[in-house]
Amino acid sequence: MTSSLRLQQLLRLLDLTRLSDNDSDTDMAQWLTQVVMPEASPAAFCVYPQFISQTLAHLQQQQMSVPVATVVNFPGGDLPVEQVVQQIKEAIALGATEIDAVLPYKALLAGDYAAVKHFLSAVRLACGTVCLKVIIESGALGTAQQICKATELTIEGGADFVKTSTGKVPVGVTLEAARIILTAIASAGRPVGFKASGGVRTVPQALELLQMYEDITGQLANPAGMRLGASTLLTELLAELETAKSL
Repeated sequence: MTSSLRLQQLLRLLDLTRLSDNDSDTDMAQWLTQVVMPEASPAAFCVYPQFISQTLAHLQQQQMSVPVATVVNFPGGDLPVEQVVQQIKEAIALGATEIDAVLPYKALLAGDYAAVKHFLSAVRLACGTVCLKVIIESGALGTAQQICKATELTIEGGADFVKTSTGKVPVGVTLEAARIILTAIASAGRPVGFKASGGVRTVPQALELLQMYEDITGQLANPAGMRLGASTLLTELLAELETAKSL
């Protein structure tokens, strides 16, 4: 049985995510109302740019001081850099305090590292002091070497977090990819966070990623260093917490 302290730790690492392509304001309002967290606040809410204002208004109404993240260059990773910079500026103007940007991973696969570096430099500059998470889309990178290269370039580019996946390609986060990313992060020479996303659906899976993070980095997992991007994990997590409390 997992301790309630460990489950609460998981809860605080969650980037509660809603990135459904056909959502309306009503759908979003319904989801926000359902996401009740009596135990602890999540690390962030992650929504499409058009729902930033609605999410912020809901959080203010609930008196919850939680960051709001949004996605840019999403999900394909192939928009012109100037357009991505504009997306970032608009999102920050709306109140987003975290940006999850998709790396131009197709350029990386083609060996065009200069384009990748230019992108990373531009988005870092556009974000300023706002938290920048870079999605390397690890499931689309065919080899361990490509995952490692994407992670190293992302770290060199000044990102605050390396994030695994958009959740929009067939392969999301895997333990192998997480291990490669975390190993690069552990030797980065500066604090860099890790975000596991794309298919984090069960508590045992989340706990395995949490343990791996702590084993490889030697750090206690907290929201400054680790996130779990998830949309369906919360229900199971809260149910397990209730069970743990009743024992």
